[in-house]
Amino acid sequence: MIEIKDRQLLNHYLHLHQLESVFNERLHTYLTLYSFEQEELICGQGNVPQHMYVLVKGKIKVYTSSSEGKTLLISFKTPLEVIGDVEYIRGTEFLNTVEAVSPVIMIGIQHRWLDKHGGDYAPLLRFLLENITRKFYYKSNSMSLNVMQPVDVRLASYLLSVSYDESDAQFKGELSTDHLRDVANLIGTSYRHLNRVIRQFCEAGLIERSKQRIVIKNKDALSKRANHHIYTLTDQKGE
Repeated sequence: MIEIKDRQLLNHYLHLHQLESVFNERLHTYLTLYSFEQEELICGQGNVPQHMYVLVKGKIKVYTSSSEGKTLLISFKTPLEVIGDVEYIRGTEFLNTVEAVSPVIMIGIQHRWLDKHGGDYAPLLRFLLENITRKFYYKSNSMSLNVMQPVDVRLASYLLSVSYDESDAQFKGELSTDHLRDVANLIGTSYRHLNRVIRQFCEAGLIERSKQRIVIKNKDALSKRANHHIYTLTDQKGE
């Protein structure tokens, strides 16, 4: 994580996402712009948060882990998305792990300044309420839906989500073969079955696999397999 000391750029993102009125003038003083590199951890499940973040550029991946060590992918998200709003309101540890899929820019603000200058500010509280209610509504529906989808749909959606950022046409990602066991765990299948589906995708000309990486060869055909990108919430701004 790197702090971007550029107030003009910060003001640009506030205006772009219509956030000027969400944060009052006193809070504006304490807003900070941060950048995260691809695959960098933004927050870890169980960690104690110090900041609340607003995603204003890039794509993130959200997943959760069980006490048995199993993980489950929840969704991929693009702007505008709030990270740590539930934890701030409830005063709890991070519920999920969030990781940057593409280069990411976040607006961050420390909890102490939110407490001091935003606790009774109606536009901010309304903004947080809208985000939290939407977040839990879609989480309760998407997690059960995603698990019920066949593995080829889950894998196709995952590959598309990590390879493209809808808000950044220049971003063209790829999947390292070193991460395949993690992918199998995230989408809820066995490593053996994952490799079987990957071979099917290769034979169909959807992807190409080498020793180091997997790249998409036919995005349109893979999108049809993905069934409208099941890991992406489509009602958000910027998606």
